[in-house]
This record gives sequence, structure tokens and C-alpha cells, in this order.
Amino acid sequence: MASSVFINIKLLVNVREQTQVLRGKELAILPVIEDAYLVIEDGIIAGYGQMKSIAIADHKFDQAINLDGQIVLPAWCDSHTHLVFAGSRENEFVDRIKGLTYQQIAAKGGGILNSASKLNATSEDELFNQAWKRLGEVSRMGTGSIEIKSGYGLSVDGELKMLRVIKKLKERSNLSIKSTFLGAHTYPLEYKDDHNGYIDIVINEMLPVIAKEKLADYIDVFCEKGFFSPGEMETICRAGAQYGLKPKLHVNQMNSIGGIETGIKLNAVSLDHLETLNNTEISLLSGTQSGLPICSLLPTAPFFLHVPLQPARQLIDAGAAVALASDYNPGSSPSGNMNFVVALSCIQMKMLPEEAINAATLNGAYAMELHEEVGSITNGKKANLIFTKPIPSLDYLPYSFGNNLIDKVMIHGQFI
Repeated sequence: MASSVFINIKLLVNVREQTQVLRGKELAILPVIEDAYLVIEDGIIAGYGQMKSIAIADHKFDQAINLDGQIVLPAWCDSHTHLVFAGSRENEFVDRIKGLTYQQIAAKGGGILNSASKLNATSEDELFNQAWKRLGEVSRMGTGSIEIKSGYGLSVDGELKMLRVIKKLKERSNLSIKSTFLGAHTYPLEYKDDHNGYIDIVINEMLPVIAKEKLADYIDVFCEKGFFSPGEMETICRAGAQYGLKPKLHVNQMNSIGGIETGIKLNAVSLDHLETLNNTEISLLSGTQSGLPICSLLPTAPFFLHVPLQPARQLIDAGAAVALASDYNPGSSPSGNMNFVVALSCIQMKMLPEEAINAATLNGAYAMELHEEVGSITNGKKANLIFTKPIPSLDYLPYSFGNNLIDKVMIHGQFI
């Protein structure tokens, strides 16, 4: 059994013997150990404590590594991404600078349909190669577990191609990866006026193959004006439930149309985006006793689209369970940098550093149902860790938002 001990850690962050979804005021409680050690055995966290409580010479570690001045925290848990896509959409970025709205860009064939066209013209091997490169990039920025959606195929072959790529990523990567089927991302042009026709394809042609090949863990629907209604979302999610797929849902990104009420009724694991919320909806999101659904906030999307960010402060103060994720995608959030997500959440959404770190680690793990293996410094969990450069304090991470403060990243006990 290979064992390592890391000694003289300035701060060991998010140390928990037991975990639960963090709601409201609990998000501001971030347990740390000062002047700490950490033991890793075969890629698993096997012990920790204060330096004064361990006699290194009495143990037979394969190696002892001195981290004088460095901070160690759990790797980021990015619970909402569209990391598998073909090509980029910087031309739409320029269109927005010139004044076009997201809806106007979509109306002229841009947006999701643009990505769908590119994806369907890209081979599975090339799609995998692009995604593999992106996965390596986000892991080097500290992401240790990640959810990846389909949704740019919008055809049987395209959606299955995406999900098979995600399955291959799962098989070849050390990251903990969850897969979400988002065939209901928008309507293909040929079904713009035949919603039932496309929903029938999603339910009767896509879902059976997805289940047979075990291609997805979750199901998602983009519930929004001009996309899928709450009723259509419910129909699709109930069909997915027949195959064991739990909902993780896009709701309230641009409009409040009843998606939250429907998502709660469907026992969604998470409700994601939530840029547009009223007081009644905030009350609903804070009133669920189980801590689910988790409110997954994606601040880089409204930042990039130049619209108001999510009301994180109101959600937390009302007692909701909040997670943070990157929404990495080519149209509205072309970055998977969770360090910036954490910093932006503090700077623009008034989250405390402790709240943001908890939301991007432990609650992010709960939003992927990976909380038993990642998201905190807990014995028995995977050693998915961020090792910072020597920095003066934990608050310095979001404060110094433009600098790379990561020294090393460990995934399942291996430095990358």
C-alpha cells in the first residue's frame, strides 16, 4: 500500500468527519486545521490532524512532503458543464458586443443550433479529442469532478455521439464524471412547429438506447420561453425516470415560467441557472427539508452575457442549499475556470469566501451525488486536492482573482 504524508500544511480546508448538504448559514462554516498534516494511501484520504499530534518518525510512510506555507483544499466539484462541443462561437461574442441579444442571435441560426450544426458535422473521434483537451485544462485549474451534458446533437445520432464521448471520458480519466442527457436543449429547426414530434423522438428513440448502453446518469431540459414549457419538461423527465434518470434542470435563466415548481414536484437533484427569481420562488427553494433540489448558480454565464447575476445572497439568507458551477459551454460561458467562478461569486454575488468554497466543493459534490467520494477532506474520500502556492490567507484566493494561485492539483492521489 503506497502511502504519503504531507506535513506543515498552512491550512487544511473543509475538513469534515461527516457531511451533509449545506444550507443557509451552514455555508459560511468552513472547518480548517492550521499547521496540519494529511495522509494519503492508494489515492484515498487516510488521516489528518495538527502537526503537533503526529510523530512522523513513528510511521512508515513511503514519502513525506513538506508543504510549508501552502494551503490544501478539496478539488473543485463542477456540477454543470457542456464540455463536449465542437468548435467555438466567438463570432456571436462579437455580435453581442455590437448589441444583439441572446434571443436575436438564436433567431438567425446562432446559439445552440449553431453548436448543433458543428457537432453533427464532427466525427466522434475528433469530438473526443477536443473534449479530452478541455478536460485536461480544467483539471489543471483544480477541477476534480465534473458533470457533462449532451444537448448539441438534437438528433438521435448526434445526442448518442455526445453521450458516447462522455462515456469514453469517464473510462479514460481519473476525474469523477457524471453524464447528463440534454436532448431537450432546444427544438431542431424542422421541429420548431412540431414540439410533440421532437419530444416523441427524445422519449421513444433516444432514451431506450441511452438506457441500453448506460450512457447517462441524469436527464435535463431547458425550461424557458421559446424552448420547453414546464409541462413539456415534466413529460420528458417522467419518461426519463422510467429508465432511472434523475432530473438536473435548466430553469429561470431568462424568465420565470413555472420551472421551479415543476422541478420541485419532479424531485430534481438540482435546479440550475436561477438568474430570474421572485420572492415566492426563493421561498420554495429554501423550504425543502431534504436540502434538495440544490440551487446550482452559474455566475459566469450572466457575466458573459452582461445580464444581472443570480441572487445568491437572498437564496443563502433564506436558507437554500447553493452550489457553484461553471456552465462551461461555447456560447454563454466559454471557460471552465472554477477559480474565477469562486472569485466572481464573492465579488459580484456578495458570497463570503467560505460560502463560495463550500458551494464549489461539498455542495457541488451533492449536486452530482458524488458526496460520498469527493468534496471535502474526509477519511475514505478520494484524494482530489488543490495545493496552492504560498499565499497569506484563504481569503486571498478570491481576492487575487486574476492570478494563478495553484501550485499542483492531485486527482485520486496522483499529481497531474
